[in-house]
Amino acid sequence: MQTSALPDLAHTATKPVHWLATATAMAAVVACAGLLQPGTATATASGHAAASRPGSAPVAAPDAAAATYPLDCGGARYVVADEAAGDLDGDGRPETVAVVRCDAGTGTPPSGVYVLTQGSGAAPRVVATLVDPARKTSVTDFSVHDGIVSATLLGYSSVDVPRCCPDEEEKASWQWKGNAFVRSAQDLARSA
Repeated sequence: MQTSALPDLAHTATKPVHWLATATAMAAVVACAGLLQPGTATATASGHAAASRPGSAPVAAPDAAAATYPLDCGGARYVVADEAAGDLDGDGRPETVAVVRCDAGTGTPPSGVYVLTQGSGAAPRVVATLVDPARKTSVTDFSVHDGIVSATLLGYSSVDVPRCCPDEEEKASWQWKGNAFVRSAQDLARSA
């Protein structure tokens, strides 16, 4: 065996203190990396991204079940048949759009479509009515996407048409423009 011509270096031998110092340094690097990450972004149903500040929670959409609706059900309760959330007005806070009807038990009661925002109090509040139940229509194919509310409205051409079998179909969409929801042109189709 050949011996080295270099002197024996004491600092090249690893000891437990060396491993402890390395582990402490690595833990400090990982902790600093966690603190220096950018804020999170949350995708909403409207397709817009709502960025939150680091350390803050994303704003929750209003709870459709906690709202009070301008709907006269004659003593019966109302039912939230469908709901979707999205930032409809571009302010970074999500709104909820709810399809609501009376719980009639039988038949097809008319639906209302309402836009909710989180009020300063605990309960969400209705800020717009897109479809008034007085129109006596049912709502299907409901969605919120890219700030646009879309639905198919099923209705009746006269009082002689049985309430089970709507004979009119209308595609509708609404979008926030300026300071109000603007409805798209009506697309009315009558079934044979």
